[in-house]
Amino acid sequence: MVLPGWLADGAAKLMQRAPRGPRIPAEVSFTELPATTEEITVPTRHGPLRAIRYSPPSGAAGRGVYLNLHGGGFVIRHPEQDDALCRFIAFHAGVTVINLDYIPAPQSRFPGPVEQAYDVAAWVAAPERPWDGSRLALGGQSAGGALAAAAARLAFEAGTPEVALQVLMYPALDLSIPAAQKWSPGQEKFLVRLGPVFNSAYCPDVRLRADRLASPAGTADTASLGGIAPALVISAEQDILREEAGRYAQRLRAADALIEHLDLRGVGHAFNMGGAGPDVVVPVYEKIVESVQLVFA
Repeated sequence: MVLPGWLADGAAKLMQRAPRGPRIPAEVSFTELPATTEEITVPTRHGPLRAIRYSPPSGAAGRGVYLNLHGGGFVIRHPEQDDALCRFIAFHAGVTVINLDYIPAPQSRFPGPVEQAYDVAAWVAAPERPWDGSRLALGGQSAGGALAAAAARLAFEAGTPEVALQVLMYPALDLSIPAAQKWSPGQEKFLVRLGPVFNSAYCPDVRLRADRLASPAGTADTASLGGIAPALVISAEQDILREEAGRYAQRLRAADALIEHLDLRGVGHAFNMGGAGPDVVVPVYEKIVESVQLVFA
């Protein structure tokens, strides 16, 4: 289903006016973890962008950096929904975390958000930063996972910045297939309903949805990925994006660029924002920390 542009854009703008992100349950908000935060501004080709910097307890000097890209269907602008994850990584991995407030669609359409993510990755990797930009990880959830994968692809193709890790959590990696065709029995349907809005607002030109930066798990992208940053891929059984995450994990494995594929049973999309308790969320966050420490060692 392809929505008229005016309808998709109007629905996306209404979503942007909703209250500021999901209410994360207390047991997975990790507010007990101390976090030193600072609002910073990062220059990009699309103008200056706001970001929140989370500093590790031991300070930034000599430590790597993790660029986080929030989800929201490429249209919602709520980076604070990832506060818990950013706190957890900064505290337990001992790295600086940059939580980016990128410009979403329809204000910035494909490939605009990808270019924003890449430009910020290049900025955080620069040697003059207070952290060690030579140790860079890119991570994201849902649409943010798609942006992380695309920014890592651009870095791979350009040869800079050097990316040590991709963390792709329930990522959207194949826009060439309509959301309704991704559903299987037992899976959630909310993305089936919202997918046409997200895709039409973000990438209204249907032909562009097969682009390597929009659909790295699609059939049109057959380029070799040998040498791309290694990835931790996390998918969920009840999520309609599960299959494409699995396909991309297989592609990365073939390129010797897969650290691990965690396929979580019994949970759905955005499970870490209220769909699952700490018994599920904490081990996933610990695996992210473990992966960061592994590639930064």
